[in-house]
Amino acid sequence: MPELLPGRQRTQQLQLAVVHRTDASPARRIRRARLRDGETVSYPGIELRNAVVLVTGAGRGIGRATAVAMAARGAKVACADLDRAAADDVAGGIGSAARPYTLDVRTRASWDECVAAVVADLGPIDVLVGNAGVMPVAPFLDESDEIGEATIDVNVWGLIHGMRAVAPAMIERRRGHIVNVASLAGKIAIPGLAVYNASKFAAVGLSSTARLEFAEHGVSVSTVLPSAVRTTLTSGLPLGKGLPTVDPEDIAAAVVRTCRTRRAQTPVPGYLAALDLGLAVAPEPLLTLIRKLVGGNRAVDSVDTTARADYDERLRRL
Repeated sequence: MPELLPGRQRTQQLQLAVVHRTDASPARRIRRARLRDGETVSYPGIELRNAVVLVTGAGRGIGRATAVAMAARGAKVACADLDRAAADDVAGGIGSAARPYTLDVRTRASWDECVAAVVADLGPIDVLVGNAGVMPVAPFLDESDEIGEATIDVNVWGLIHGMRAVAPAMIERRRGHIVNVASLAGKIAIPGLAVYNASKFAAVGLSSTARLEFAEHGVSVSTVLPSAVRTTLTSGLPLGKGLPTVDPEDIAAAVVRTCRTRRAQTPVPGYLAALDLGLAVAPEPLLTLIRKLVGGNRAVDSVDTTARADYDERLRRL
């Protein structure tokens, strides 16, 4: 990995971060990111046509929608999932623009094997979408150690392993974009989701810090922060009762958009950006009111255990 250069030497390196492209697509729009010491680096948008995009958790939900959206924009998509049959199904539905891969995001060995296969088949990875995730719902003291550990392994270590597996090559090429799908739960605590909350707060912090470290090498890290999404993760939860609810395609569109804007954080729906700013300074009574308004205080009490049974069983098999 290239060394971080101090002082004036860094200014020269930063100037090299602007990649000049010969195409005239909208992807040439520039996004500036502020570094720790006040310097700036310019990010060219990633042109998705013929770009290699690796999507984790591509077998269903947000991952599936993202794989389809990326392929629709001309990308070569690696559909990675622990459930190989699901990955096969998604890639088969997309056609020649996609290939399926088996990936257990919890282990670095699986990551290294998957990335090597993708590079051999499709070429260097331009975009990594860290989407694979799990969401157990239970009071903190009732949740088993096994489920809690699996949540951290998938939602946190899955991102760490993935970024470490792809970032060195991106930095070497001075080209790359990483999008980690976190959650509004990475900004506000919700009773009944303690370990999930912890994992998403970690995802936000990890992405924000890596963004600073990678910036001068021309590699960006973005975080997408969805509200409640209509997928199997939210099966049996009381959606649509104050908390904005979105579809996987809405999140996929936001992920695709970050390839152009290279924006640090993108809440979905977009108007939640105002809420995000307020959460940073809101006193505890106001946070309690916000949770009540969006139904976050009912995450456990109102869960339909029958509707959630299939998802919970899948979690136990991890």
